[in-house]
Amino acid sequence: MTARLWGIVTDSFWKILAPGLVVTLPLTALSFALAMVIAVAVALIQFAQLPLLRPAARFYIWIIRGTPLLIQLFIIFYGLGQVGILLPPFTAAVAALAINEGAYCAETVRAALESVPAGQLEAGACAGLTWLQTARHIILPQAMRTAFPSLSNSLISMLKDTSLVANITVAEMFMAGQKIVSRTYEPLVIYLEVALVYLLFSTVLTKLQRAGERRLNVYDYR
Repeated sequence: MTARLWGIVTDSFWKILAPGLVVTLPLTALSFALAMVIAVAVALIQFAQLPLLRPAARFYIWIIRGTPLLIQLFIIFYGLGQVGILLPPFTAAVAALAINEGAYCAETVRAALESVPAGQLEAGACAGLTWLQTARHIILPQAMRTAFPSLSNSLISMLKDTSLVANITVAEMFMAGQKIVSRTYEPLVIYLEVALVYLLFSTVLTKLQRAGERRLNVYDYR
């Protein structure tokens, strides 16, 4: 580690961390929040076995899970522009990540919904609740506790997938690393530094996941 190389590492750390804090983390949070809205809606449609919407939900999951996220990003950002739908890079990234992750999370939530005993629906009906009220107040809370570990893993995976949005000019921390490499010609140490920041963010999310799981276990015990 020469003095020049050490200077590059110390100087570039904040230049990589800052985009991570102001772009990568907000992008992950917004995208995952929208993905969860999509996932719950799609999972409930399948769980309720609605005759018209269920095939559409299955088709959506089939298409999204069967195509790469990078291609979906290009279709939304570059492809839609050809038909007059121009989206800013950040907005296109949020849309693509949410649509992509929504399909995967929908299957997680659906499996969790189906793990709730069928008698819970009957109990809700006996209490005078509608199907939607039963799903909202009885079924979903139990299902989401079951799905929490898998959904947390999906969040961590999405955080790392945000590195792909550099391909549609979103100035997140991977793009920041690419710019530093083009200026310093030190790809090994710079990309290792980028990987270290991703590892730092993922570790924090993992700690939060474990804390959430412990809290849910205590809640269930009580």
